[in-house]
Amino acid sequence: MKLHYLLFVLFLGNLGCAQSTAKPITEVSQKEFENVVLMDVRTPEEYAQGHIEGAVNINWFDPDFSTQVERIGKDETIFVYCKVGGRSAKAQKRLLELGYEKVVNLEGGYDAYSRSKR
Repeated sequence: MKLHYLLFVLFLGNLGCAQSTAKPITEVSQKEFENVVLMDVRTPEEYAQGHIEGAVNINWFDPDFSTQVERIGKDETIFVYCKVGGRSAKAQKRLLELGYEKVVNLEGGYDAYSRSKR
């Protein structure tokens, strides 16, 4: 019985690690952006000041964040970013809890992306 419990715990731990993926935003190619749902979780005001082309804006702070993401298929790969990486990490965690399996947090956020494009 203890062996079954240990295997179950190891399985869950491995599953959680496999789903949580991060990648520096400066290492993502433009081609990769074209093949995923690109989600900007900043406020509409931040989004209006500049964003990655093709990104959909779903504000992390909106009370209905979880409802808004329902329009995205759970089989889609989602790249999520914010200003520097804090909100996108929280959004990634929430998306995984909602059943999305392919969610990548783009570390460094829009600030790092815009600096790399200068």
